[in-house]
Amino acid sequence: MRRVLTLFLILLTTTAADLRANIRRRWDVLRQRPDGGYTNETVVITALLVGAAILVIGIIIAKVTTKANNIDLGP
Repeated sequence: MRRVLTLFLILLTTTAADLRANIRRRWDVLRQRPDGGYTNETVVITALLVGAAILVIGIIIAKVTTKANNIDLGP
């Protein structure tokens, strides 16, 4: 039983070390990319512009609908 636990701990330690090395490697690659923050900024600005466009379209539709409902078509 003790041998099984020892093998399990060795496997767990090795796996954790490999995982840590893999994460560090990926983190270093991300740090080397100078445009990493640019994409986040672009996503936020795009979302704000889309929200503003939806708001403007809603206002225009409300005003056009109000004007159309106020048209007098006569008898």
